[in-house]
Amino acid sequence: MPRGARLGAASLGVAALGAGVFWLASAPDRLPPADLPPHHADLANGRVLFFAGSCLYCHRPADPRADRELPSGGAAFATPLGTFYPQNLTPDPQTGLGRWSAADFLNAMTRGVSPRGRHYFPAFPYASFRFMRTEDLLDLYAYLMSLRPVRSPERPATVPLLPLARRGVGLWKRLAFRQVPPAAQPTRSAAWQRGAYLVTAPGHCGECHTPRNLLMIPIASRALAGGAHPAGEGRVPGLRGLLARHRYRDAADLASALEFGETYGYDKISSGGMGQIQSNLARLPESDLQAIAEYLVSLQ
Repeated sequence: MPRGARLGAASLGVAALGAGVFWLASAPDRLPPADLPPHHADLANGRVLFFAGSCLYCHRPADPRADRELPSGGAAFATPLGTFYPQNLTPDPQTGLGRWSAADFLNAMTRGVSPRGRHYFPAFPYASFRFMRTEDLLDLYAYLMSLRPVRSPERPATVPLLPLARRGVGLWKRLAFRQVPPAAQPTRSAAWQRGAYLVTAPGHCGECHTPRNLLMIPIASRALAGGAHPAGEGRVPGLRGLLARHRYRDAADLASALEFGETYGYDKISSGGMGQIQSNLARLPESDLQAIAEYLVSLQ
């Protein structure tokens, strides 16, 4: 065999080996249905988690005539990497979650994997949701399945080289999922611990308020210190040192801002999309708003 042909064959072999390694290393990792614990759903808790996660904001309908109280999805979510269209979260069997099992839901929320075994892009903040308690996720699933179904067909993301990019997310997860939640602080009050959980996991505040490295992985050492706006429009302010920066007088003042927003003159909490998030948080129990505030004002 001529030398050029041997080099060509060797190159093809190396490329095939590399493709095989990439395919295996990026394979989706799914939770077996048998691993789900027995659970009696608490719809009231599911509703709290639904609003803690501001699900109505990202999964709002694209059609302005649609019911704005249902997360039927479809509204564009622009990012520097492309535009995404968050899916329908109502239990419609054709276009929503109607045919999803509880295991499908947990795989999506904690592994970032669809029922069809495809990676979700991390514009869906499963990197934070994976820190939620299993019982809370099952309550949230039950609440979503209790909503009125709405037909809202899925729209594909406009991302260059979509299939290859989607598969590559599997490699990204291998790095991003090395991060662990903040260490427990048992000496803190129960309210502080509740606030830490709501902010870190269902509230996924760090997805916008934490800077990221070149691989778009949040920098844990600078959690909630502020970061680039997801849509590439400037920066999102930090949530640390809120009292030292004179943003709020105390935890009670911040809790009022989360509950009432612009209605009570808290104009700075309503910019950059935060107004929509605040309108979701306003539906939380007062005790949860106070817990979130207590946790945030403790961050220096």
